[in-house]
Amino acid sequence: MKNVKNTYRIGVVSMAAAALLFISSCEKYLEVENPSNLTQDAVFGSVSYTNSAITGVYNRLMGDDGYGSRLAIIYPQSADDFKTSGSYNALDRRGISEYGVAPQNTELNNPFRQLYEGIERANICIKFIPLSDPYNNGTESEKTQMRKFLGEALALRAWFFHEIIRNWGDVPASFIPSADQPDLYLEKMDRDEIYDQVLADLEQAITLLPWQTESNDPSTRITKGAAKGIRARIALARGGYSLRRDSRKMERRTDYQSYYQIARQECLDVIERGDNGLNASFENVFKSLHGQSSLDASREMVFKVGAYGGNARTDSKLGYGNGLRQNTSSSWGYANGGVRAVPTYFYEFGIGDTRRDVTLGLFELTAQDNKQVVTSINMTDAKFRKYWTNIHDQSQSLGIDWPLLRYSDILLLFAEADNELNSGPSAQAVQALKDVRMRAYGGNEANVGAIPIGKDDFFKAIVKERLLEFGGEGIRKYDLLRWNLLKTTLDETREKLRQFRLSEGVYEEVPNRIFYKQSAFTNSTASEELTSIDFAGGAMDEVFFKPTPGGDKAAPPEGYTSINWREAVTNGYIYGVNESGAVDGSGYALYFKSGQSELLPIYNEIVSENYRLTQDYGY
Repeated sequence: MKNVKNTYRIGVVSMAAAALLFISSCEKYLEVENPSNLTQDAVFGSVSYTNSAITGVYNRLMGDDGYGSRLAIIYPQSADDFKTSGSYNALDRRGISEYGVAPQNTELNNPFRQLYEGIERANICIKFIPLSDPYNNGTESEKTQMRKFLGEALALRAWFFHEIIRNWGDVPASFIPSADQPDLYLEKMDRDEIYDQVLADLEQAITLLPWQTESNDPSTRITKGAAKGIRARIALARGGYSLRRDSRKMERRTDYQSYYQIARQECLDVIERGDNGLNASFENVFKSLHGQSSLDASREMVFKVGAYGGNARTDSKLGYGNGLRQNTSSSWGYANGGVRAVPTYFYEFGIGDTRRDVTLGLFELTAQDNKQVVTSINMTDAKFRKYWTNIHDQSQSLGIDWPLLRYSDILLLFAEADNELNSGPSAQAVQALKDVRMRAYGGNEANVGAIPIGKDDFFKAIVKERLLEFGGEGIRKYDLLRWNLLKTTLDETREKLRQFRLSEGVYEEVPNRIFYKQSAFTNSTASEELTSIDFAGGAMDEVFFKPTPGGDKAAPPEGYTSINWREAVTNGYIYGVNESGAVDGSGYALYFKSGQSELLPIYNEIVSENYRLTQDYGY
């Protein structure tokens, strides 16, 4: 390894209209050199430059190796909502989605390194901000700003560590800049120790940060409410199950309830403060990520990762790499739509639930800008749509932000923690769940249904509601992991797929094929685009819940096109082997292995760079 310089020299460069701290790092993980054009005294001696330094920490959240692609649309697959499209390969993104990833998979490399770059940048800020002149001797306004910057750095470092831990488990951890680290060959630290440190850091950050209504910061900056929500998320991860190195089993610690208490209180603080609320329109929550921030006046988006710049480092491929698919020749521009829904997910939503038509892309745009209905295995995660942006060419970087924390998450995390601590939900927890369901059904209380009040039934209701609320937002797999329900849910979903294919159980009336007519895309609401499609046999909410007119093998009526629905799900999709015995690698979570697949391997080159680093969990 190269020697780490003993000076802290930080380059500040301009990127677009905003200043950005750029700390260059060599390819070696945790080995950082800081070539200079400004010293640390110059950077942290200025409120403006310190803001640039903090912007540089935020910068490591986005890009192809952050929430612009891999951390958002590859690593969180697969659960009972979405999976990656295409055939299995242990050495590409499909290996991650199918739980058969090899340590040589290059998709494991850069995200790991980028998260540690974020930690290093935060560590430098956390060290030097409290030593700076504006922090200690500035005007009251300068001191307030510098305290805010310190709070942001502490919160961002906590989230970087959380993202690393939930994907890799125990990892090396340093809470000081690399230049202060006497030995960069760090061993793995127990995740509980890391979590306890960052939970304490977040507690401090909360005292330093203003509420959003006090700062008027955009939701791309962390405010007090966001830090509280992040602390709640991390507390529930600390109090939840995870795959342990020594036992190779999913375990949680006996003191887990103390972390549920943290989560409950932090969420309650946000709820009672009232800075944030549910957006009356579920669709507008996601349109607001596409450059239409005025559509979220209620501030449901507590914290989002901002995308900008039109490049692989700072922008996102959301809406292109995932999202509703658009033909190359469409006047709305090409979008690949590489994340696909599990067919049974469609039937988890109740009739009238407005989230279904926003979450699931049931059609794609043709070259002629018509709506072409897709088969059951080709529905996409439609919360991200290129046509919602103002970029309608062949561009891949679309400036779509990533929803890291929403107010509905605050409500449901509170309800979950409250239920666990009280052996049943309080009236406030019941109301929190009901509020989320009321919005989902457009305020129609008759469709909301009764909220259970027993502990186990309420927990099951939370599990179901989080599936419906957060599909495609990179949350579901990690929820199932902390509840120790991932293996169970994968098995249950595979059985549902079998029943779906064979028209059994709740899927008895599901059609084998769907007949429809292509119609012009008009860029109306998600629901209106679907209700305007002419389906043979009635409205959409009839056709998809009754057998194919004329029988499973019936030809389509004149003028209608046939697409496979139940018939699209094969034995190969369910089990990986088709009726003929041919291997089908495009199926659902085919290679999951308990005691291993709950975490990812560390990229083998990273392991080889540190003789104290081990490859665990059977990889």
